[in-house]
Amino acid sequence: MNRNILLLFVGCLLLFAACQERAPKTEFREDAKAKQMLQGMWIDEDGEDVVFRVKGDTIYYPDSTSMPAYFYISADTFVVKGANEIRYAIVKQAAHLFEFKTQNGDILKLVKTTDKAYLNSFKHQHPVVLNQGQLVRRDTIVAFGAEKYHLYTQVNPTTYKVLKSTYNEDGVGVDNVYYDNIVNVNVYHGASRLFGRDFRKQDFIRQVPASFLEQAVLSDMVFRAIDKTGIHFRAVLAMPDSSVSYQVEVTISFDGHLDIRTAGA
Repeated sequence: MNRNILLLFVGCLLLFAACQERAPKTEFREDAKAKQMLQGMWIDEDGEDVVFRVKGDTIYYPDSTSMPAYFYISADTFVVKGANEIRYAIVKQAAHLFEFKTQNGDILKLVKTTDKAYLNSFKHQHPVVLNQGQLVRRDTIVAFGAEKYHLYTQVNPTTYKVLKSTYNEDGVGVDNVYYDNIVNVNVYHGASRLFGRDFRKQDFIRQVPASFLEQAVLSDMVFRAIDKTGIHFRAVLAMPDSSVSYQVEVTISFDGHLDIRTAGA
């Protein structure tokens, strides 16, 4: 039986995040029986690819970059809560059948499987980090006039998770996980250390919109130039799997003072 319920999702676009925060939230009552029926592994009825596995109140995805997510069912709505809350209209649910409308507007038809061979799709214990995990060290000598300065920078991988919301090819919302970096910068003039500290992406909250910063990674800090105002670094805050990034100018004066501003400002 078809039920014409529009697919709702909260926080789908960063540009509308502020408006969505002000929108009144609808209270949902969980359907425990429907939740119980959803337990197990579910495959695409057509391609027999694993779409997700449900255990307790958590959905697990075969894609190793997709974070597990909390879910519940209320009336005719399948609610998945990750970095964003996404609501799908349920078309049909039975013990071994689950149909719902995806973000694309298509109806995704899933069937439950008891074939344990599909468990191999969930062998990964930790998400695979893409374009991350590399320790980068730089040792640079620069000069201004007769004075020389020694610059040490080190990009340190961390275990701080950065979640980026996206949709898989089935139109199901998932949270891809990446890891942030901490960048250590030290500046020496001879044997004297003029400056030294760790930089985290939160240090750039005044230069980068909070909605972007939340899903961005502090990718690097590189030396750019030296002039009468000091030593200039360029901090790169990048959105994973995207060409979009913010470039922030970090200037360290010759007396060790720090100035941070958006590049080009």
